[in-house]
Amino acid sequence: MATHLLESESIHTVWDAALPPALTVQPGDTVVLGTLDASYGGVARRVQAGEHAELAPEFAALISAGAYPERPSTAGTRGHPLTGPIFVAGARPGDTLVVEILEVQPAAWGWTACRPNGIGLLDADLADELEGGYTHFWDLRAERYAEFLPGIRVPLAPFPGVVGLAPAAAGPHSTSPPRRVGGNMDVRQLVAGSTLYLPVEVEGALLSAGDLHAAQGDGELSGTGIEMDGRLTLRLSLRNDWPIDSPQLLAPPEPTALWSGGSFQVTGHAPDLMEAARIALRGLLAHLRREYGLSTKHAYILASACVDLRISQIVDAPNYTVSAMLPLSIFQRE
Repeated sequence: MATHLLESESIHTVWDAALPPALTVQPGDTVVLGTLDASYGGVARRVQAGEHAELAPEFAALISAGAYPERPSTAGTRGHPLTGPIFVAGARPGDTLVVEILEVQPAAWGWTACRPNGIGLLDADLADELEGGYTHFWDLRAERYAEFLPGIRVPLAPFPGVVGLAPAAAGPHSTSPPRRVGGNMDVRQLVAGSTLYLPVEVEGALLSAGDLHAAQGDGELSGTGIEMDGRLTLRLSLRNDWPIDSPQLLAPPEPTALWSGGSFQVTGHAPDLMEAARIALRGLLAHLRREYGLSTKHAYILASACVDLRISQIVDAPNYTVSAMLPLSIFQRE
């Protein structure tokens, strides 16, 4: 079977079955995708402009080398920079595309942001404290973990935030919401060794992927994980004997020892799951401020990178229970 390389010049920012394929492959082929971070290099350009002088030379070199092309204009619609589309020969509506995640290779740097823009879970609550927002930069060169602050480090478990197929409905469609055919699902278990199954709606499937994260908690609470450029290696095949109605996933064991030290959990209870989640997260941020001396901005960023939200129960009416789980292994205390 063949191996194909598709670099980040083959970028689009909407879902649209009318987009011409950037690559055609046979079932069983492997594809290596170069991807851009969720800001389409916008964070790098801000750094180059002087917001973080110590990082500017690295990003200046990348920008001058053309690593961050200008975002294409698509009828006013802006979305994630996605590499593709990839036409899989023989794929027909009703088939299932099998996507094996073989490797997710991080770049040397990443970032996580919190801004009162309504995307994060507590943006409305924290608008005054977030002020103009905050962007945290992560050094990913250690490969196994990234230091957040002295004494706090987050294990890396890189995965693609967006993997999906073109929907049959006429486009263009925003990349922000996930759909029946996948897309911006932000499932952190899609690490190397996992297999994703996607229902095909159009001929050729038209797969695209991007928005790589070096790590993320279940919930992506501030609106961003550890965003990064990178390279994504996939093997694509087809099944026509197993129709599915939504994305399904076969996940490997947890790739890091993130939960080996136990967890501190805050529960939230409310008739609405979103409000229960907000109550839990507010309590967890208060714990991080009180016990570890973090600012609200730092606590929010850290939670987005490694805190998991879990639905603990949905049967005890009228209140649902959501637990915010903080892994204690990230704190390097003597």
